[in-house]
Amino acid sequence: MTATTQTTSALADAHLSTGGILRSEWVKLVTLRSTWWCLGIIAALTVGIPALVALALASLSVGGGSGDGAFFTWMTATTVPIGFSVLAAAVLGCLVITGEYGTGMIRSTMTAAPKRLSALFAKALVIGAVVLVVSFVALALGAFASGAILGTADITVDASEPRVWLTLLAAAGYPALVAVFSVGVGTMLRNSAGAIAAVLGLLLVVPTIFQLVGGLLQATWAFDVGAFLPSSLGSTMYTPVAEGMSFTQGTITLEPWQATLALAAWAVAALAGGAALIKSRDV
Repeated sequence: MTATTQTTSALADAHLSTGGILRSEWVKLVTLRSTWWCLGIIAALTVGIPALVALALASLSVGGGSGDGAFFTWMTATTVPIGFSVLAAAVLGCLVITGEYGTGMIRSTMTAAPKRLSALFAKALVIGAVVLVVSFVALALGAFASGAILGTADITVDASEPRVWLTLLAAAGYPALVAVFSVGVGTMLRNSAGAIAAVLGLLLVVPTIFQLVGGLLQATWAFDVGAFLPSSLGSTMYTPVAEGMSFTQGTITLEPWQATLALAAWAVAALAGGAALIKSRDV
């Protein structure tokens, strides 16, 4: 009896290290079918759409020559699918946490990580890193395909330019940050349908509302607020602009790095809200 009691006590006190929690979240992520569906959609859209856009531009003989014109044409064709793939990243970010609440696995997760926050942050880190890597690789492949096609239309592209890779990295960072943001929202709402509706509504519906208010009422403040919504910040992060130009909405002018910090603040705020609630609520 004493041996059994000691064994039970030891198991109750056992918990995973930081590395163990990260490995656990990685295993859980790659064993979910929804993960492969969402990542597959991201990869397919990000590789396929640039090639289709480049074919259309080449058939229309839309020439950019070289320099800034060619860069703008090439990067625009390459980053077009980000507006779609970010939706898949948002859904995946919600599901990785709300799925556990739906199945009850969250109890096992919190038993292995009794401090709770380590599991939440590990989950956000893993999903953010996976979406970033998959998006960047897919964007690089899409850029290669679109660049080769545009080259047949006498549009000279130069992959050795640092701004090309910075644009691709920023474009990959947008869905990665949205995925992390979605983890925070999912933690707060604990319901897959509700979390997905909230995040997609913020990405798709709320910007339209502010655009309508600004246009109908001639309200500059609506455009200014809209500039700090996640979808606007994401566009500012990766939309190619000519040297010396900037991305302006309303009276707000943001540089790509400023938009990146603002979107990161959205992600941090969502995780902070999720962290506060996961510590105070029962699982």
